[in-house]
Amino acid sequence: MTLCHVTAEIEPHLDWHAALGAIAKGHARPKAQLHDTFLYQRNDTLLSRAAWIDGLGALVKTATVFPENPSRNLPAVNGSVALYSDRDGQLDAILDFHLVTKWKTAADSLFAARHLARPDSGRISLIGAGTVARSMYDAYRAIFPQAQFTIWARNFDNAALFVRDLDNMRAEPDLENAVTQADIICTATMSKTPLIRGDWLRPGQHLDLIGAFRPDMREVDDTALQRADIFVDSRDTTLDHIGELKDPIARGIITKEDIQADYYDFPAGKFKRPGSQAITICKNGGGAHLDLMISHYIYTVWKDCFQNPA
Repeated sequence: MTLCHVTAEIEPHLDWHAALGAIAKGHARPKAQLHDTFLYQRNDTLLSRAAWIDGLGALVKTATVFPENPSRNLPAVNGSVALYSDRDGQLDAILDFHLVTKWKTAADSLFAARHLARPDSGRISLIGAGTVARSMYDAYRAIFPQAQFTIWARNFDNAALFVRDLDNMRAEPDLENAVTQADIICTATMSKTPLIRGDWLRPGQHLDLIGAFRPDMREVDDTALQRADIFVDSRDTTLDHIGELKDPIARGIITKEDIQADYYDFPAGKFKRPGSQAITICKNGGGAHLDLMISHYIYTVWKDCFQNPA
């Protein structure tokens, strides 16, 4: 097979509903084998994630996270994605890292929102005004097309700039207001201390937690976790690795048994909203198995569009 390089030019052919279908189908397959490695230098991170799903393929994704890069006019996150054939182990494709990351991260949390948020959710608050927030704005609109959006950022000027060319979007200077007024709250920050207070939450809300990916990161406080029904995209990539859950579990605030379900419970019908008045939290760990599912979807679309055009 000829090695292909899948670039961002394929993006107009991608669809959020189809991406969610790829995640659902991927979790109906045998459970992925996963392996992660993390290296740290000060605030910078080198993260390599590998996944192999029987019948789907294998993937290695390496990311560098340099939080100070935006001050250098560079992306904070960079890296590479390699997709391997499950049949013969050959390298099928090198995929655009930023394309895969955008669609994996957003589809990951969109999958949770589709199944945990109330279907009538009409107000969505984005916490953080970076690249991920822009992706989530696009993704949420596919499932909640009539939603009104609010965005909060530590620097209000960044939030104001974010909304300039977007529909149904306003900037909010007060974090508590952004949280209390929303049906869905999406956090995408680099915070090391909790931003969202559990006392602000009200019955019926859903929280997608994206930002925390290191052991020293938190976005919601202990009270929020104690008040909510907690879900994760993967127990294997969140409970022992990410401070959002690792820290409160270690201190006895919650237990691993408090995790209601992950995406591998979806085929059995267990990944669902407990009731209309529940507060639900889903922690996005973004494991390599999700990169593999989304990369395989993107690669399939690329082949249909460029190798086998109608």
